[in-house]
Amino acid sequence: MLLPFKKLKDKYNKYSLFLDRLKVIYEAMDQKYKEAADYYGFHCQGCHDNCCLTRFYHYTLLEYFYILEGYGTLEYDRRVEIKNRALEVCRKTDEADKKGMAVRLMCPLNFNGLCILYDYRPMICRLHGIPHELQRGGQNIIHSPGCDAFAEQNREKSYFKFNRTPFYIKMAELENELKRAAGINQKIKMTVAQMLIEGLRD
Repeated sequence: MLLPFKKLKDKYNKYSLFLDRLKVIYEAMDQKYKEAADYYGFHCQGCHDNCCLTRFYHYTLLEYFYILEGYGTLEYDRRVEIKNRALEVCRKTDEADKKGMAVRLMCPLNFNGLCILYDYRPMICRLHGIPHELQRGGQNIIHSPGCDAFAEQNREKSYFKFNRTPFYIKMAELENELKRAAGINQKIKMTVAQMLIEGLRD
């Protein structure tokens, strides 16, 4: 279990310097994604297979800090609403897991089909939907298709080279640097809802 966000901040108050560098990586991701989306003419406007209903796990302290940084910019009433949503999502997820049932629940940050912390969203939320390639640790390159909405919109154009590997490497390097500097060796595997609940504990 992670320390609450407030205690992590007290333990290492220079985390914001790393978030500034994270923003640069995110900007590069967004630019590359835009290039690919523009090439295909792909526009995400929501769909029945909404990715905000998918249980995505996030694996970096960087993303954990950044989501909570964004949460802190919201008005009090909205923060309370989001926290209650996150609690409900975690409760229903736990119940489904105990029964061995699949579950699709809306991300607590989604309001009227849009992410209220869009600028602070994690890496997978930025990269999902477009066909891509990834190479891990000298292994063979893995090619993955886009989401269902992408497949419906794009049936003719050839593949636009969208390589996630450099972004994964930069994220991993910055994450390791942050953990070394902060003296933190805890591993992260949390959904956005779990990040919010974990980070807002006393």
